[in-house]
Amino acid sequence: MTKDSSTVPSTVADPSPRSLAELESRLARDLDILALPPADWVPPRDGVLDVAIVGAGMAGLTAAFALRKVGIANIRLFDRAPAGREGPWATYARMETLRSPKSLTGPALGFANLTFRAWYEAQFGLAAWEVLHRIPRLQWLDYLNWYRRVTNPPVQNDTALTAISGDADGVSLDLDGPEGVQRVRARRVILANGRDGLGGPFVPPFWKAVDKRFWSHAHEAIDFAALKDRTVAVLGAGAGAVDNAAEALERGAAKVYMLVRRAELPRINKGLGAGHPGIVLGFHTLSDERRWAYNQYIADTGVPAPHNSMLRCSRHSNFALLTRCPIEAAQEEGDRLALRTGRGAVTVDHVILATGFSVDWAQRPELAEIARHTLLWRDRYVLPGHENSEFALHPYLGPDFEFLERRPGEAPWLNRIHAFNYAAVLSHGKVTGDIPGISAGAERLADSITAALFTEDYDHHWQRLIGFETPELLGDEWTEAEDFR
Repeated sequence: MTKDSSTVPSTVADPSPRSLAELESRLARDLDILALPPADWVPPRDGVLDVAIVGAGMAGLTAAFALRKVGIANIRLFDRAPAGREGPWATYARMETLRSPKSLTGPALGFANLTFRAWYEAQFGLAAWEVLHRIPRLQWLDYLNWYRRVTNPPVQNDTALTAISGDADGVSLDLDGPEGVQRVRARRVILANGRDGLGGPFVPPFWKAVDKRFWSHAHEAIDFAALKDRTVAVLGAGAGAVDNAAEALERGAAKVYMLVRRAELPRINKGLGAGHPGIVLGFHTLSDERRWAYNQYIADTGVPAPHNSMLRCSRHSNFALLTRCPIEAAQEEGDRLALRTGRGAVTVDHVILATGFSVDWAQRPELAEIARHTLLWRDRYVLPGHENSEFALHPYLGPDFEFLERRPGEAPWLNRIHAFNYAAVLSHGKVTGDIPGISAGAERLADSITAALFTEDYDHHWQRLIGFETPELLGDEWTEAEDFR
């Protein structure tokens, strides 16, 4: 997209700001009129953060700004990625555009001048916005980088969490970054560490026995240039499978097979049909049975790839999609891999597993202390017939996204850690990582942390109230009458 959109017709006068500088001026005025952010009201503790946020992608940035809106400023964000590369957008995400409708306000927290639309129009104009179908993936990353700049949270990049522990007074994070190994203390911790925050890529047990040179997972670095003139099989039925198949096709693969176990490719995005404020604001109040049933139904039904993503593949004559095609065996044949499938045999050069992520505590050794103590859904409720569902390993979170102890009293610090990542979906719905609900989730999280910090510091605030002596009246504003005459 170029700035010149003069050829795009529009019958509406363009009220858009003419530059990002003008947009930022409008946003600054919004904040000024609303007297935001308020002064920090939390009493400081020497060497202790009020809130540490692990992750500075969309969820971490939104949570940070939500905290600033309620006057909590003693925060810091830590992200293992370099600055400007947080999240999946420039790494394993390979779609051309986002799935979400462009009209969703995402992390804007109610500020019109903080939305993607405002950012886009400031650069390209209203007419260009009107003809835009979906948000280009890397343009969304550019927007998030702008969001970070204008909200200005304190972020420490290139810093990985290596361990987490705690006591009744707070949480300790061991970190490894540019300054070496450090330990940070915080009263509250938010894990805003993404889709793989409590696990990693799901690799079916069958594939762990196959030589790794023959396969890659869709959510790792893949040398697509090396697949030129090769035959590639992509396993999966969702957006990740389609995106990786398209990437291989566009990089010159000779043939790409998309192999799907299901009898039919999913066609209806059930989750999209439930996108309304009721589900965003009320999901966490449902019974355990209803929360599990809701998520399990969507998982069983399957989420289809976006329309434009599928066309990106099917426009290639060397693309083939086969349903009812599970892999039954794989055998090396020299430098190639022979696959026996439910639809027959095929020999390929490489396989891409588009099998998604899973909550898998073993893949997150830095969270070992949480894993050892936290209450899981299988400890409270399992939907009948789904004892082996991945959902059984999800943490059973409290109403404030907090981890709960499996055995009360063994880890009194655990409820100081809040899961604002994908693993919260079973307890809270899609308000921790998906664009539609991220603002509502961040504001609820910030409100709950505000209440917790105030309650813990009640004695301080009580003494502050007693000690407050700034007079409203000076005593010379009236003369007291001598009697009732």
